[in-house]
Amino acid sequence: MAIDTLRRFFLPCFFPTTTTTTTKPPLSLSKKRPNTSSLRHTTTTTTSPSSSTSSSSTSTTTLAPPRPSKSMVVGTIFGNRNGHVWFSIQHDRLSFKPTLLLELPISTNLLVREMQNGVVRIALESNYQSTPLRSIPVWTVFCNGKKTGFAAKRKASEHVRSVLKTMQCVTVGAGVIPSKFRSSSDSGSGLGSDELMYMRANFEHVVGNADNESFHLINPDDCPGQELSVFLLRSTLGAVDR
Repeated sequence: MAIDTLRRFFLPCFFPTTTTTTTKPPLSLSKKRPNTSSLRHTTTTTTSPSSSTSSSSTSTTTLAPPRPSKSMVVGTIFGNRNGHVWFSIQHDRLSFKPTLLLELPISTNLLVREMQNGVVRIALESNYQSTPLRSIPVWTVFCNGKKTGFAAKRKASEHVRSVLKTMQCVTVGAGVIPSKFRSSSDSGSGLGSDELMYMRANFEHVVGNADNESFHLINPDDCPGQELSVFLLRSTLGAVDR
């Protein structure tokens, strides 16, 4: 039920259901070739199969596509079907060591319910003053204005890295990793033995100053999709020095 809801509200923003119209080539293409500039790519791929084969083999060996902007990162939200979610930030989808990994107190069911509204704002606040923002160990979490508990910064365990490695071919989308592909030692990582649900997308990383930064989900062009943002905020009220 939960994964169906995630796919319903998350995947359409990346794979819109608009019908595509294919333009038919002229019947007498061999005799007259109008507008050859628009057909040049099609002609070269059909007349030289060897070049298409070499190009396809080259694309499979490409490690990672170039990023459209230096501020773009890969964000992955994952967690057990009946558990809470984790938030991972990577420089690109092929790096197994996240630059930021947070264990959130938000349950998968709560996240699905909030996503049904189309807008999800997750704010993490802390009053640690003498600690770099990304090194703060504990955060107070608010989901769409409601306090949900406390989040913790985690180091990527071997299991987390294996999960990210399993999803390295995923650019954007949502899905499920069956429990049969997971080892029996996964319980020590904070993730149970049931199915693992995930959502992956590109995020725009915005740094305000040393006390705040945020991650905003990037939707494809001409597709409104889901609004999802995660904020890291240092509060000066009741500040403590640890």
